[in-house]
Amino acid sequence: MTDLSTLRLHFLRVNYALIAFAMGSMIWPEILTHSGNWALMPGVVKCMLGSLSLLALLGIRYPLKMLPLLFWEMGWKTIWLLAVALPQWQAGTLDEATSQTVFETGLVVIIYAAMPWRYVLEQFVLVKGDRWSFRNPG
Repeated sequence: MTDLSTLRLHFLRVNYALIAFAMGSMIWPEILTHSGNWALMPGVVKCMLGSLSLLALLGIRYPLKMLPLLFWEMGWKTIWLLAVALPQWQAGTLDEATSQTVFETGLVVIIYAAMPWRYVLEQFVLVKGDRWSFRNPG
């Protein structure tokens, strides 16, 4: 099994802290005061981001156990960049608000750089998965 350096673990912790505190400082005031747009989808997004920021606090303490949270963060940001931003950029229709979101979302490269890819391969790809059937008691 890959043994990760303390520096690598701290780099992961910095990523979790950025999510927890940067996202949390933007989203929790809106949640606690119920301010801003609370229509269906904006409300769903606020609640999801609030949950993300709280779970990221666990990542500071348990950086390896919480890696799936970073997978989720990398996943949605990468999908958004490819499915939303790239077509608009190619069509020349990228507006100022979307450009700002491209910058913010593009910071996902920091998570890609922090990810201990060999550990991910060993622990999430090559390791035997959990059983699918009930264990025979005999």
